[in-house]
Amino acid sequence: MALTGFMGSGKSTIGRMLARQLGWHSVDLDHRIAESSGLSVAEIFAQLGESAFREMEEIELAQALGEACDGERPTVLSTGGGTITRPANLSLLRQNGGVIVWLHCPMENLFLRCVQITNRPLFRDEASFRELYSQRLPFYEIADYRVDSSGDPQRAVDQVVALGILDGVQG
Repeated sequence: MALTGFMGSGKSTIGRMLARQLGWHSVDLDHRIAESSGLSVAEIFAQLGESAFREMEEIELAQALGEACDGERPTVLSTGGGTITRPANLSLLRQNGGVIVWLHCPMENLFLRCVQITNRPLFRDEASFRELYSQRLPFYEIADYRVDSSGDPQRAVDQVVALGILDGVQG
């Protein structure tokens, strides 16, 4: 299962909580990229640019999905906010049978969450934030399921479980 959504939607937090509750493996794509490169996501953007980050992202996504398919434990994959916007990444997710869950949160809530965080490389100002959100929204809307992540993260975890998509998957 892959979690997608805009920056600040709770992908990392909800992914960890969901995996812990289910006894599944949790993979955070941004953390994998940082670990493999030895740089934070913000440093990658600043030093190498977004294009280089997206190349790393595709490589790490393919590896994570391969490991998930080969592994004995199901995986909750927390993607980056822009992962699903690249056709190659979307194809990788679909080809590997990944169910995509969009963690939806109203844009105003996302903005309030992100304005206080300093390590968001694509957060510059409110106008660019709104523009990026508008550009990515159609990609999020193609997810298999939509879950409200505007409140308590545990409530979002409970909503994912309530979808019934995990029935029969052994954790």
